[in-house]
Amino acid sequence: MPGKNLSRDEAQQRASILAVDGYQVRLDVTSAPDQAAGTFRSTTTVTFRCSRPGADTFLDLLAPAVRSVTLNGRALDPATAYDGARVHVDGLAAENVLTVEADCAYSRTGEGLHRFVDPVDGETYLYTHYEPADARRVFANFEQPDLKAPFTFTVTAPAAWDVWSNAPHETVAADGGARTWEFAPTRPISTYLTAVVAGPYHVARDHYRRELADGTALEIPLSAMCRRSLAPYFDADEILGVTKLGLDFFHEEFDYPYPFGKYDQAFVPEYNIGAMENPGCVTFREEYVFRSKVTDAAYEARANVILHEMAHMWFGDLVTMRWWDDLWLKESFADFMGSYGLIGARTRYSSAWVTFANQRKAWAYRQDQFPTTHPITADIRDLEDAKLNFDGITYAKGASVLKQLVAYVGSEAFFEGARRYFKRHAFGNTELGDLLEVLEETSGRDLKSWAAAWLQTSGVNALTPQVTTDAEGRITELAVLQDGDVLRPHRIAVGLYDRDADGALVRTGRIELDVTGARTVVAEAAGLPRPALVLFNDDDLTYCKIRFDEESLENLRAGLGDIRDELARALTWSAVWNLTRDGLMPARDYVALVLRFAGQEGNIGVLQSLHAQAKTAVDLYADPAWRAEGGRLLADGALRELRGAVPGSDHQLAWARFLAQTAGGAEHLGLVRGLLAGSARIDGLEVDQDLRWSLWLALAAAGQATDEELAAELAADNTASGKRHHTQCLAARPTAEAKAAAWSAVIDSDELPSALVEANTAGFSIPAQRDLAALYAAPYFKLLERVWAERSIEIAMRIVGGFFPIAQTDGQTLAEADAWLAGHPQAAPALRRLVLERRDDLARALRAQACDRS
Repeated sequence: MPGKNLSRDEAQQRASILAVDGYQVRLDVTSAPDQAAGTFRSTTTVTFRCSRPGADTFLDLLAPAVRSVTLNGRALDPATAYDGARVHVDGLAAENVLTVEADCAYSRTGEGLHRFVDPVDGETYLYTHYEPADARRVFANFEQPDLKAPFTFTVTAPAAWDVWSNAPHETVAADGGARTWEFAPTRPISTYLTAVVAGPYHVARDHYRRELADGTALEIPLSAMCRRSLAPYFDADEILGVTKLGLDFFHEEFDYPYPFGKYDQAFVPEYNIGAMENPGCVTFREEYVFRSKVTDAAYEARANVILHEMAHMWFGDLVTMRWWDDLWLKESFADFMGSYGLIGARTRYSSAWVTFANQRKAWAYRQDQFPTTHPITADIRDLEDAKLNFDGITYAKGASVLKQLVAYVGSEAFFEGARRYFKRHAFGNTELGDLLEVLEETSGRDLKSWAAAWLQTSGVNALTPQVTTDAEGRITELAVLQDGDVLRPHRIAVGLYDRDADGALVRTGRIELDVTGARTVVAEAAGLPRPALVLFNDDDLTYCKIRFDEESLENLRAGLGDIRDELARALTWSAVWNLTRDGLMPARDYVALVLRFAGQEGNIGVLQSLHAQAKTAVDLYADPAWRAEGGRLLADGALRELRGAVPGSDHQLAWARFLAQTAGGAEHLGLVRGLLAGSARIDGLEVDQDLRWSLWLALAAAGQATDEELAAELAADNTASGKRHHTQCLAARPTAEAKAAAWSAVIDSDELPSALVEANTAGFSIPAQRDLAALYAAPYFKLLERVWAERSIEIAMRIVGGFFPIAQTDGQTLAEADAWLAGHPQAAPALRRLVLERRDDLARALRAQACDRS
């Protein structure tokens, strides 16, 4: 498979004959402050062995120009050796030294070496991001995870800058207006895990020390950094505090000393993902530096990501999957450890499993019901497949299944297996069988059938109670009905809930059992009084959708908010949302539940999820004839709860944001404008910069924000964040001109960074403006293949997903999507997958609307 893609077969063939001894990479980024300079100098020398002397191979490289290629002292002609994506070499010796000198491009899309100019002070910042295969945009290499090697980086940068990489720097030499940073060799790591961060970053430093069992001490220098203009908002003490708690926890659980020397954490601009586990030099999206007030859910999310990336130092960096089929071997574990660690490390975020049940699993359930769903251990044919598999299956479903595995084998057996896994495979690559081997050793269980059911099949089961009672109201039989294409073994808890003296719904009984097959009887329930609520999967031990018997559902309609336990309540909210998405509960009934009980919800993360889901229910799942009323009800409810919330509380801020999202009538928009102008006030509510942009977006979407007003707000907040918000507000205006401008900005130019592509598509796709966006449905389908061919995959994914006319829920768009899929069977599989998933979202919305009409 030629070109920018790389197939699994090609990678296996290359790995079968090569072993890499090391890379020396020299980068000269002194040109970075000059925005007219599009490239930087990159020189790679790779030392490797070949088991078949005389064979040929290739290195991966995406660069505007290659200056020279030298193999074992023999100069090769770049014009014939380099085809734009690969450097081809032949006549390999048993031992080889290959040097490639190239001019590589600075990135504006977050792929490779990203360059950002801060609008606040004009300073330039660089950072790299590679996963799964963008190291080749910065230096020539064998871009596959199983050809690990030590890397030695040398970076020449402007003299006023600091530079970081995976290893500590050994020397820094000044030469006029530049400094050259020489870094120590890394331990053997994969190409996608290497990193460089450079610029005038603000830095906070700390230190971690731990006494080891052998009497020695582990010393880990710590740092956290962000752009200088964000320094006033940078709560480094909180970030480094979580870091040290995490290091304590993972050392205790994994019994393998942190292997990468130092631990830097860089919060960087215009980042495409949440964070990346580069060993010794982790990168995070700088939105985790909170410049305005956020709820505690945002701090919990950031702490979770810090621990997620830290878990990768062992799961992923120390031990790495052989190919992207087993991506889950790192991502599922890290996702699980993010939540597990928040509690195990004794952070202040004691509700981590509530957040996991309510938010991470919602992502998994959605992904797992697409026609494109895949097993946790996926069939990844090439790099484009790999890019799309960083999804809810690999992360959230995998983590959910690991939680079930811990319940199945026991936590001690699970972690002892992890300890053996690290020691046995340190600095190597693994597959599924390697993990099962150690877990079978420690648990004594045969996990092959468990893995076959959970890791090698797709789809989500639904568990439904079947309850019969006698004349006295006692249970004669309680059974678990399991639906799904594959029936799996589940270890679950059944919670029985009744009213206490105060009227709260509390657990009065708990039965834990193994569920197998289509019907399992809960024998211990026989003879018990019929409870008000039967809650399957109490304590959230397994991965499934839960349903309710009719009596339980009626009691929830009357008292969902009365469930005292927050995890049980979160599970119930998740269940009724799944009923709504599946077209089994009318959208207006779900909205009624939110309006009635969300004001009682104590968990701020759950509350924010309810807001997002209620908005989706009205915009997409409700009968179009009821949308206007549903929107008004949400706005009225948001205003009522905002006025009743505790002044200055997280809940008050969440309801203020929800009002901004739902405001449509004169009363709501009048208050929005009054809050911006200062003529209206709600006790305790601080209208800070980020909230101001939320309020301006409400006015812009209603056609009540002028160009001059939005420009004035941008002038007051001339930052990267301000630019994103301003762009979204302009695109959100309900005019044909605004939609045309947003469309053109993204489609007609490849100059926009991904952050502004996303801002334009978000503003363009306001659901209430579906009539304006409908004009672009036909052009959208016509340009898909061109976008996929011409844009980087990161930008193409944002365009394909962001401009899909999901709000056109009259059936016409569904027909257009079906026609495109039928007419383009040879389109790139990754592109077809994206369109098919968005098409499935649309079909689900139409089914939900039919339920709501009935």
